[in-house]
Amino acid sequence: MTQRFDLNRAMTHRIAAFLLSYPDTELSAMLPTLRTAAVCLTAPTGTPLVELIDDLRQTPLLAAQQHYVDTFDMRRRCSLYLTYWTTGDTRNRGQAILEVKRLYREAGVIPAEEELPDHLTVVLEFAGTTNQTVGTALLLQHHAGLTLLTSALREQGSRYVLALDAVLATLPEPTETTLRAAAQIATTGPPHETVGITPYRAGADQTGGRR
Repeated sequence: MTQRFDLNRAMTHRIAAFLLSYPDTELSAMLPTLRTAAVCLTAPTGTPLVELIDDLRQTPLLAAQQHYVDTFDMRRRCSLYLTYWTTGDTRNRGQAILEVKRLYREAGVIPAEEELPDHLTVVLEFAGTTNQTVGTALLLQHHAGLTLLTSALREQGSRYVLALDAVLATLPEPTETTLRAAAQIATTGPPHETVGITPYRAGADQTGGRR
């Protein structure tokens, strides 16, 4: 049975995708429009997004850019690449990324080359504009990683935890299985391989934010 389209969820995912992108002059110019859209959302998603937008509008661009780099480029615990949380930098990650690409192609989307398809902003954009059912299922598949990312951002005192709070508010409460998976990753870290392979990488830094 086809799930009913949820406009509030779609708008939340779309706005969060913009806000979790690298802050530049283009994003700065969009913030008033994004705020106008965010105030129309229900409180659990709209309130944190409005707070984040207001914070970004009040922060000088260079300072916002430095905070973004310090948060997402310098800390693996704040990786925006969803498959990193489940496969780490192992040979399995390449296969996991190909699976995400397959889902996009089946939905009629050709993945862009400038960013890996498992980047949270790409997944949110897909869920918000192309296929809500498949996109939300993909977010749920990585619920444990999203939970850990949210915790890491909160510990760092990063403004970007507000975007993750909004995204998580669009998903069901984490199941016991999800919580156990998150606890295991928190204890042991994502899987890793150091012998016999070169970690799957698309560029100089695969744990960082979207540019």
